[in-house]
Amino acid sequence: MRNILQFGLAATALAVAHPAMARNFTPEDLVQFNRLGGSSVSADGGMLVFSLAEPDLEANSRPTDLWLLDLREPGSVAERWRATADVNESGPVFSADGEQIFYLSDESGSSQVWRAPLGEGDPIQATDVEADVAGFSIGPGADRIAIWFDEAIGCETASCPDEEEAADAGTGRSYDALMVRHWGSWNNDAQSRLVTFALTDGVASGDGVVLSHSLNGHTPTRPFGGSEQIAWHPTGASIFFALREGGASEATSTDLDIYRVAADGSTPPENLTDANQAYDSLPTPSPDGRYLAYVAMERPGYESDRLVLHLRDLITGETRALTQNWDRSIGGIAWSADLQAVYLVTQEGLDTAIFRYILSEGRIERISGAGSIGSVAPQQDGSILVTLASALTPSDIHRIAADGTMEQLTNVNGTYFAELDMPTREEFTFEGAEGDTVRGQIFRPAGVSDGDRVPVAYFVHGGPQGSFGNSWSYRWNPAAMAAQGYAVVTVDFHGSTGSGQEFTDSINNDWGGKPLEDLQLGLEAVLENNPWMDGDRICALGASYGGYMMNWIAGNWPDRFDCLVNHAGIFDLRPFYYGTEELWFPEWDFSGPYYDREEAYERWNPVHHVENWQTPMLVIHGELDFRIPYSQSLSAYTALQRRGVESQLLIFPDENHWINSPRNSLQWHRAVYSWVGRWTREDAETAE
Repeated sequence: MRNILQFGLAATALAVAHPAMARNFTPEDLVQFNRLGGSSVSADGGMLVFSLAEPDLEANSRPTDLWLLDLREPGSVAERWRATADVNESGPVFSADGEQIFYLSDESGSSQVWRAPLGEGDPIQATDVEADVAGFSIGPGADRIAIWFDEAIGCETASCPDEEEAADAGTGRSYDALMVRHWGSWNNDAQSRLVTFALTDGVASGDGVVLSHSLNGHTPTRPFGGSEQIAWHPTGASIFFALREGGASEATSTDLDIYRVAADGSTPPENLTDANQAYDSLPTPSPDGRYLAYVAMERPGYESDRLVLHLRDLITGETRALTQNWDRSIGGIAWSADLQAVYLVTQEGLDTAIFRYILSEGRIERISGAGSIGSVAPQQDGSILVTLASALTPSDIHRIAADGTMEQLTNVNGTYFAELDMPTREEFTFEGAEGDTVRGQIFRPAGVSDGDRVPVAYFVHGGPQGSFGNSWSYRWNPAAMAAQGYAVVTVDFHGSTGSGQEFTDSINNDWGGKPLEDLQLGLEAVLENNPWMDGDRICALGASYGGYMMNWIAGNWPDRFDCLVNHAGIFDLRPFYYGTEELWFPEWDFSGPYYDREEAYERWNPVHHVENWQTPMLVIHGELDFRIPYSQSLSAYTALQRRGVESQLLIFPDENHWINSPRNSLQWHRAVYSWVGRWTREDAETAE
């Protein structure tokens, strides 16, 4: 059943109450939390609409509805808007006059754009294309709509019905170029396309114009991202979008480019960033239409290079890099309403914060505190609406006033957290490899008294250019693990993000070197300074690169842990290279393809140390994982079994690199907690 509770307000997103008679946070809670989606504010700033996914374990799904919140009334409560049984509604956008809301709905049987009046009145289907619409954007003059979706390469119109297969057709797929599959699906002769329609009385009309088809005579384009990669010029005459071309270089290139095209298709797309062979993204025109802000990397082929803010004069074509001397990588940008500043979202340490870049001074100042900022929407009154999460609380919408004060507007999981006694969190630093300062986190279970000693769970993040920062996760959640009675420790080892580009780069050609040393030194530091942690009862857990590290630890630190949990980890770098899809990743991290850099790959290959394996290991993988094919986990499990090491294998036939469905997530958490408990609980010592 869907949760039908209204959502009230709370004092702050980052303060977690410890109510009387509270209970511990469980995996059942984690999978049933509501998940905040996209949002929009009316032009007058008075109304907020947002989408919310409310898990349904019985149906094994997360249906989404739209909710409205009146921002004009202090203390107002969000209410569900136009909920229709068995219909998903998401991606809401207010019309310019604030009287209508456009949104995505599958009410017609496919994902299409719909609109409905804010007050009374029936919803109306606004688009009717053959494909499932992935997203949309209304033009500034409300006279055109841009939509994007996947479509067959050979389709000559805006969208085409699926072709009927011949009666004697086989099921084989045929390819003549990389990449043939990506993340969790095989490429199926489809491309991402951007189409505009005239908007007449709020409904798409005419045949539509394909804006992204067969750019520059090259092979068809591959998917761009979501709405952050598409922006209208304020006049409505043109659209900016980011994408990369398919073809022979697709698996080895990170060359995403930004294009500008007439909204009615009257002129061909112009590549504004053709000179840069690396990554260009987040096209964001200024409100007056004079400038285009965007972010760009410098080094082709490196997906974790620093993203620098650039500014292009759309009249003269002059382009300047504005933050090349600021050692941070920018993940989001937005113009202030007065054109005096650009807001930047970037990781700093373990937080992801908003910074204000003051254009007249070239000065950057941080304007948000602890936690992780997601979306950013500057308002006409100088305030900013943001989504904010922390390692102890999922995302909610907040308003940062012009004076810097923050107000929480939604509390979509307030009814759940009112019952929970959450763990506490603290950050620490230590001297890691090469004498560098390394950051980490400690999560302490609620109710731990002086003199208590609790087992330790050591979380290792993936990426490897990633972070276990002060942010929420529905998959690898340190607080959920700590609530089971563990001291959870994370370390942002060399190669992690948030500590400068040199620190991130330092893992290249050193996968098992400095990161392992940091993990060893970090564990030693926390155990020395936290006597309540029982270092004699400890397991390590990780996914992706973190899973690689479990395999590496098994052979190179084999006597430290009571157990290991390896989710989708690399076991053998040679077949990994030849079986993965985004080849730019290993080719950058190991300075070339395997056949040219065999020694570099084999230096850090876990398969060479299987003779040392002795630590019990739980191995988990999804069969649809094409980033790290599940054969890597089958190989690790075979090694464990043949070595006589206690081990279990958990395979999900319907999951990819991540475990996504509610029921599978619950099964995953129960299996992991059971495995770790088997080897670390004093009352489970005889379980083996």
